Amino acid sequence: MNRIKKRQLFNIIGGGVILLWLVMIGLLIKKNYFKNDTKGLEITSVNISTVKNVQDDWMEIYLKDQKIGYSTTRITPLGKNYLIYEEIVLNFSLMGQASLMRTSTRSIVDQEFLLKSFMLKVDSGVVNFRVSGKVEGQSMQIEVGERKEKKIHTINLSGPPVIGSGMSQFFRGRPLEIGESFKFFLFDPSTMAQKAVVIKIAAKEPLFINRLKYSTYRLETDMWGQKLIFWLNENGEVLKEKGFMGLTLVRSNAATAPRNLEGGKVYDFYEMASIDAKRKLIDPDKLTSLRLEVEGLRDTHFDIDVLNRGRQSFRDGVLKITQEKKPLKATYKVPFPDPSGEMKPYLRPEFNIQSDDKGMVEKAREIAGEQKDPAAVARKLMAWVYNNVEKKPVINVPSAVEVLKTRVGDCNEHAVLLTALLRAARIPARECVGLVYAKGRFFYHAWTEAYLGRWISMDATLNQIPTDATHIKLVHGGLEKQADIIALMGKLKLKIMDYGYDQVN
Repeated sequence: MNRIKKRQLFNIIGGGVILLWLVMIGLLIKKNYFKNDTKGLEITSVNISTVKNVQDDWMEIYLKDQKIGYSTTRITPLGKNYLIYEEIVLNFSLMGQASLMRTSTRSIVDQEFLLKSFMLKVDSGVVNFRVSGKVEGQSMQIEVGERKEKKIHTINLSGPPVIGSGMSQFFRGRPLEIGESFKFFLFDPSTMAQKAVVIKIAAKEPLFINRLKYSTYRLETDMWGQKLIFWLNENGEVLKEKGFMGLTLVRSNAATAPRNLEGGKVYDFYEMASIDAKRKLIDPDKLTSLRLEVEGLRDTHFDIDVLNRGRQSFRDGVLKITQEKKPLKATYKVPFPDPSGEMKPYLRPEFNIQSDDKGMVEKAREIAGEQKDPAAVARKLMAWVYNNVEKKPVINVPSAVEVLKTRVGDCNEHAVLLTALLRAARIPARECVGLVYAKGRFFYHAWTEAYLGRWISMDATLNQIPTDATHIKLVHGGLEKQADIIALMGKLKLKIMDYGYDQVN
């Protein structure tokens, strides 16, 4: 397979971003702790009488007009606590390939539905991801992996978290008033973070589902710059949720929800999320400069500061990207000394970048050999990832240890593994998420930056160091930071103004 064909096939949005889109944005309203922001009173209790017996809720998941999956939630009394089991099944197309993703969450909550512990599993058929957590005071102890590979991380909580069907239990049996607002702290296991969000009761209106008319309350919120709407009946039960780009959930039942997941019109997620470039580029992998007109940033609350750093500059709606200078010469020898501690965040392990894992350290040492020049080590590490990880779309929370084991994945898996190997070799590194050009469109994509005296872009999916000028960085950092780009999906517009192939000296 030649180089151009590889670029066409694998310049794609990472599976981790798709996971955030579908699971977090589409379903996260079910994972919250609420606080009445209007009256200033904390409300943590629920109507306990509604959950004295086992309770099941089912939702069908649609993308535009096509059913792509379902979710089910079961609440079971467990002594003084409750066991909540949630499962999400999604069947869709990625780059023309049928893909099945199944996520399941088991959590223990107290009688006020405050989270005590949870375990999340994601199975995409190729790789599996597992994470568990336990609340201890104002923090949460997170465990990733199993047995000898288990890693423990501590996360500070900004408020008491709830997981599972906390939202539906909160509203059941409570009178609602138009104009009321509620503030809640979202905790999501896939990003290991909390986010404060305000929900407003916007109106009371009729809703039709399968030709049946319901009297409902419409609730609205803005999350990551995207509008989210959901409808509750007068008993406080969720009947419908509507996210962005046509993602919708509709209340169903055990007999109907799992049916008809195949057939009909199929939407490809990668294509849907991509942006028309309005102009064709020849040999994009050779571009050293690119200038674009950017629209759609207004009112998204997206931090544009990253567009004005390093090789990028942004002014008056125009973004200019200039490839880093070559040849690359580092200003230090491995390991990076870091006397000021400034690079500590880019050298330490994270829950999915396990740079301190024994196998990761040994692999980095094996690849680097006796080489002490960080630029040379970075090239060797990137070449190893490029040559040894099968390029295949994967829907999962990317984990460096898992990728090292399975040797398969898309750009997210390539980026997370290269970042972990660089840190294991004591070279500061960070993940980047943004856009890259392929087939006349810009696709969401993930790559890596290594600090070699200055930040240098590296793409292990395409085997580029530095990357070509069509790589547009939108954020850098872990999954929590990467979620910020969701604000741009479906809104961002790009128009190519001019470009160049001259090598920067």
